[in-house]
Amino acid sequence: MKISTGTNAGLVQVYSGDIKNQSDSNPIAEFTNKATLKLSVLGASVLPSVSVGKKTVSYTKSRALTIRWSGTRYLSGVDALISVNHNGSTTKYRYGQLQVRTVKDKALGYRLELTNTVRLADEYLWGVSEMPSYWPTAALQAQAIASRTYALSKAGAFKSSCDCDLYGEISDQMFLGYAKEAEIKYGLMWKNAVTETAGLVLTQAGLPITAYFFSSSGGKTELAVNAWGSEKSFTQIVDDPGSLDTSLNPRFYMWDRSISQAVVAVAFSLPDVVSLEILSRNESGTVGQIRAVSSQGIESTLRGESFRSRAKLPSAYFDLIGMQN
Repeated sequence: MKISTGTNAGLVQVYSGDIKNQSDSNPIAEFTNKATLKLSVLGASVLPSVSVGKKTVSYTKSRALTIRWSGTRYLSGVDALISVNHNGSTTKYRYGQLQVRTVKDKALGYRLELTNTVRLADEYLWGVSEMPSYWPTAALQAQAIASRTYALSKAGAFKSSCDCDLYGEISDQMFLGYAKEAEIKYGLMWKNAVTETAGLVLTQAGLPITAYFFSSSGGKTELAVNAWGSEKSFTQIVDDPGSLDTSLNPRFYMWDRSISQAVVAVAFSLPDVVSLEILSRNESGTVGQIRAVSSQGIESTLRGESFRSRAKLPSAYFDLIGMQN
């Protein structure tokens, strides 16, 4: 993992440990736009080194590091922009601070996990990218309210796997960081939508709901109990004609997939599958129960959503066309 800043006169400071909001800690290293910070895994620790030209200085390893840069709430000075290159991709951060620590992976051993600590109300939401910024103002504002509500519903639920409350991917919400608000011409439209809806949250019994959202519904929304097996009364079945509009939703207004029998067999935990049958549909029209039968006559039944997930289908709104080897 490499971290640098292209901002003239911008300052970056590196601290040992996760110092959170402490303001009296001393950095172990600091550098400007002419240097690069490299972070490597050494056993269960992070090994930092700073390179300027051909000269590289290594610093004491630590289980965690905190990285701050100027122009933020954590470090005054010229506004700086941090570029983080990891696994071939680069993300730019303008706000907050970064924590980097080692996390143990069952298959790969220790790996680096990076967390951006930001203020949810603005610094985080400005970087959320779940809708094109050139869409109509009302749509952007609705998305801002949904994203704010979703984030608040997850805040405080710490995940050790990512050292975070929220994943920066579609498992929670896509977070592009500064690249979202920096989009030429349109980035400001998203930023304005966040600002103009400040404080607006969807609640039930005084608490933020888990405001699920999606790009395509298949024509109707679904009840949470059908999707995930648990009841959430704020989810309701309503028509969504836009998802069936060929011009608005060209990829998923209608779709087809070919699934190998091997994949189907694994989905149902059977040695093979010779027949499939949809046993029931939910009120929304999604598949409720689906049954598979093996060549030995063994039957296995799954919830439609479980089969969709295991077979990697776009939706539980589907029909069976036929079986082939």
